[in-house]
Amino acid sequence: MTITTDHSGQADPETHRAPHHRGAALGAALAGPLVSTQWLCDHLGSDGLVVVDATVVAATGADGRVGYVSGAGQYRDGHVPGAVFADLLDPFSDPAGRFPFTRPGAEAFASAAAALGVEAGTTVVIYDAAVGQWASRLWWLFRSFGHDRVAVLDGGVTKWSGEDRPLESGQVEPQPADFVPVAELPGFWSDRDDVAAVLSGDRAGTLVCGTPPRDFAARHLPGSVSAPAVRLVDRATNAFLPRAELRELFADVLSSSDPIVAYCGGGIAAAADALALALLGRDDVTVYDGSLAEWASDPEAPLASL
Repeated sequence: MTITTDHSGQADPETHRAPHHRGAALGAALAGPLVSTQWLCDHLGSDGLVVVDATVVAATGADGRVGYVSGAGQYRDGHVPGAVFADLLDPFSDPAGRFPFTRPGAEAFASAAAALGVEAGTTVVIYDAAVGQWASRLWWLFRSFGHDRVAVLDGGVTKWSGEDRPLESGQVEPQPADFVPVAELPGFWSDRDDVAAVLSGDRAGTLVCGTPPRDFAARHLPGSVSAPAVRLVDRATNAFLPRAELRELFADVLSSSDPIVAYCGGGIAAAADALALALLGRDDVTVYDGSLAEWASDPEAPLASL
């Protein structure tokens, strides 16, 4: 069901005290990178919790090419009660970047997070209306800037609404907060030189591609393992598959102890692979931010096909 709500953006001061301590308690309750719909239902409305809709929508242009537009309209039509909207096109990507969805710098990310009402002690739960790749991308961004009180809603709004849980329409105005910029942490991102070093054998690494099977067949980095984001989830609910099934899907990746570099078309589906691998206990995963958008822009860069 959908409930139309008027969001004035005014907060009761009694419910907005000591956010760091409230957020810390909620953050301690996170059992991993995912929370269930029941977990969110039980905690919805808790002090120190910010729920974020990170939906991005695919759109076909006049030239027939598929691009992406903000999911703000879909969000306003129906979202988890109290959820705020995060635009992954801008500001949670760098609009001046050479390639789509280039990650923002520390200052820009901090400003965007603060505008959502997120600060140091806030617990953040992110979802989308797709298979979780957009939520995973924002989850990865938060962690790469040192905010680890963050999780993805398993199944997103598809599972939430499929269980007849309530939805709101309209816009929720966030309560601006103070998110202090943190330099990007090491161990989250790979760049073109890192990938080239893996391909040349100068650096150990396993390349994992999150693009759909048809796209992988058309082009991929040589030696890559295919792990499409669309196959990480249950088709009916968009919830991530059980651990045993994920282990089977990633069997060729998990058979090696080499560090893992996840990539896709633009660093989005790769984040879903990174989340799935985190569920399986791998903490040695980086995301190639430029992914194929950057790699294929060089006509001399090697690509393979099936």
